[in-house]
Amino acid sequence: MKPQDIIAGKTSLWIFGYGSLVWKPDFKYQRSKVGYIQGYKRRFWHGDNFHRGNDELETTWGVAFEVAGSQLEESLKYLNVRETVCGGYMTKMVDFFPEGNDQPPVQALVYIATSDNPLYLGPATSEEIGAQIAMSRGKTGHNLEYLLRLAEFMRSSCPHVEDHHLFSIEATALTMVSYLFAAQ
Repeated sequence: MKPQDIIAGKTSLWIFGYGSLVWKPDFKYQRSKVGYIQGYKRRFWHGDNFHRGNDELETTWGVAFEVAGSQLEESLKYLNVRETVCGGYMTKMVDFFPEGNDQPPVQALVYIATSDNPLYLGPATSEEIGAQIAMSRGKTGHNLEYLLRLAEFMRSSCPHVEDHHLFSIEATALTMVSYLFAAQ
């Protein structure tokens, strides 16, 4: 799906983020809402070697940002480079369910990592992923920052959601980092 196809005939668009977008969108938006999408789960199986989930049934919590007017084209141009060109993600339109029972779902654009992506690493244990994150960094920072900020977002904005995959990787990475510092 190309950016021009996404915005054809639209005056606004919701963009759903479940990774670094939740704490670092880096584009202008009208408003944001915490909520979830269904049919996907957040997994650290994508070996993004530029910056620092895949298609399986589950619920993924994050933030949707509404962009409108000139923000629409600007944000999609920026995200196309950040997520598609450099990150290898594909785009899909999905139902986003804002937190709270009184709000109906809205269509939102989401960037999805799939197994046919050249950066796809596949399943690994929390220990393997946590160790790799603790030791890796990219052009935009250390992978540990990404992990810790995402875990903090989940604890502060979605305290009722237990993301076992995320939190077990966080625990492993923190153990690895403290071990490395103690060894120095």
